[in-house]
Amino acid sequence: MFTALAVFVADLLANGLKLVTDRPRPYVANPDQDPLTTAALELSFPSGHAATAFAGATALYRFLPHRAVPLYLLAAAIAWSRVYVGVHYPSDVLVGAALGVATTLLLLLAIRRLSPRVPRAG
Repeated sequence: MFTALAVFVADLLANGLKLVTDRPRPYVANPDQDPLTTAALELSFPSGHAATAFAGATALYRFLPHRAVPLYLLAAAIAWSRVYVGVHYPSDVLVGAALGVATTLLLLLAIRRLSPRVPRAG
């Protein structure tokens, strides 16, 4: 449940930032480019795929710390694929990755602060 929440919030934040920054995708800014795919939303910054992949990896890491390397390698591969197919700049995926990690860490902090404290016996 927490992983789904982190991914959802990261996606919302990434899409909100896209609307604020209004950065066109590489193939829109340079029509001579031939991307392997296109996207419905022609805005690039930050990468929503990178944000959600890293949010998910960070959330899962909390429960599966022994799987950190494969989780973050998968998230990095997802992020890099967005540059490879021509729909993002490297800075888009770097900021998206940071946004995903930060979103999850802030959600964890908020949950800890909002959860009721159990008094210690003794």
